Amino acid sequence: MFFIKELTHTILLHPSYFGPRMESYLESKLYADVEGTCSGQFGFIISVVSVLDIGKGMVLSGSGQAEFVARYRAIVFKPFKGEVMDGVVRNVSKMGIFADVGPLNVFCAAALLQPDLKFDPNSNPPSYSSEDQIIEKGSKVRLKVVGTRVDATDIFGIVSMKEDHLGVLEE
Repeated sequence: MFFIKELTHTILLHPSYFGPRMESYLESKLYADVEGTCSGQFGFIISVVSVLDIGKGMVLSGSGQAEFVARYRAIVFKPFKGEVMDGVVRNVSKMGIFADVGPLNVFCAAALLQPDLKFDPNSNPPSYSSEDQIIEKGSKVRLKVVGTRVDATDIFGIVSMKEDHLGVLEE
């Protein structure tokens, strides 16, 4: 789920920033560029822990900008199949439930819900309910990752609530 990875990022710097405070500007630009982004290969970059090295810059011909390759260590979030996570329901429909697990968007199809849960379209907001639990927008739920789809800049998860100890979390 959470890992510390050593990554690299290329920073372009305009000539107006060349000077004595250039290194501190490069560090702040690195934080702004990478924190909160998603790399399909490594996952969501939650936070930069430390900047290991900002290499020697190369001036690009034509524009005058300099290109720096920064090495840094970051906390990343990457879900794996079989992992159990807690999330918050964002949307409920007849097809299933959409939820947020931190920065990750997940979908639980109606077929992957517990068998006793029935969709109630007349409730406000729409919900799935059984004798002992109700799943509606804002409910906190425990989910198990069945699979993930990885794009270049995003990760999307398919989850299940069909096993024991999964479903609505009691507060």
